Amino acid sequence: MMNPVLVERYRGETLESFHRGAICMVDVDNKVIFSVGDIQQVCFPRSALKLFQVIPLLESGAVQEFGFTLEEIAIMCGSHNGEAEHLRVVNSILKKIGLDDKKLHCGPQYPTLNEDRNTMIKNDLAPDDIHNNCSGKHSGFLAYCVYHELDIDTYYKPSHPLQQAIKKITAEMNEYPETQIHTAMDGCSAPIFSLPVYNQAIGYRNLVAPEKFGEQRMKSCQTIVEAMAKYSFMVAGHKRYCTEMMNICGSRIIGKTGADGVYSLGFINEKIGCTIKIDDGLMGPQYSVAQEIIEKCGIFPKEKLAPLYHYIESPIVNWNKYTTGLQKVNEEVLSGLPNIG
Repeated sequence: MMNPVLVERYRGETLESFHRGAICMVDVDNKVIFSVGDIQQVCFPRSALKLFQVIPLLESGAVQEFGFTLEEIAIMCGSHNGEAEHLRVVNSILKKIGLDDKKLHCGPQYPTLNEDRNTMIKNDLAPDDIHNNCSGKHSGFLAYCVYHELDIDTYYKPSHPLQQAIKKITAEMNEYPETQIHTAMDGCSAPIFSLPVYNQAIGYRNLVAPEKFGEQRMKSCQTIVEAMAKYSFMVAGHKRYCTEMMNICGSRIIGKTGADGVYSLGFINEKIGCTIKIDDGLMGPQYSVAQEIIEKCGIFPKEKLAPLYHYIESPIVNWNKYTTGLQKVNEEVLSGLPNIG
């Protein structure tokens, strides 16, 4: 059976295109409190995995050794735009561990925002690995290796001790057998691990409710949540949903996008995890669904969320700025969302 339509795009009054997908929300007991579609569907969390990829570093003693700040930890969890402030923080991490950006192996990538990209092109500047949206994560990888005196030239390979530690923690936090995880290569060349949508929701629930894992893991998860909420700009940047959402909701909700249509949320006080997967992999519809979930959950008054409403429903305009249609969430499919506030 096909997953249901989650987001619709209309031209005039005619449905022109649509995006199917799956959603899973779980409570502190792993009970599904809301779902649509196939929540056992296996996919890659992509950058939504970054919150787990930083845990080995947080549990290693490297944070204390190098004096990493919450701002630096936030960018290790982030998929940043490559703006000047992002580069400043990544360079700060590298300086503390005695390396430069030539040791990053995430690949050159132009900054996300047109104005930053155009400035580089105008000045005949080529992008470097530090501009890559994953350079914060990779700087954290290098920090782990320097602290443990591990090889820094192969840190991104699946056989490296760091990546083996990340895989083990991924299995633990998402409560999924390590033997059933498939390993592939992410866009930044780091290993990425496959998980069912259901288990990805469990993973984000465990980030906000880590009590079962003991004191060290609890402290690591609390640090991640605090860093993301306090320094949401480092998680993404200007004109990005993760930053805009957590600027408003960060005291109660953390959220992180992943490529190919993934979005995961952790509801802090309610100890609820949620994962969204858009089947066609288009980036954008998952933000619409995430915001509809936040609207319906009853935690915040509508007026507080008003600046984010355009993610739920927005006009489609052409090059002449004429409105040609509308993109909106399929409210019928999402009508059963629970009020958890």
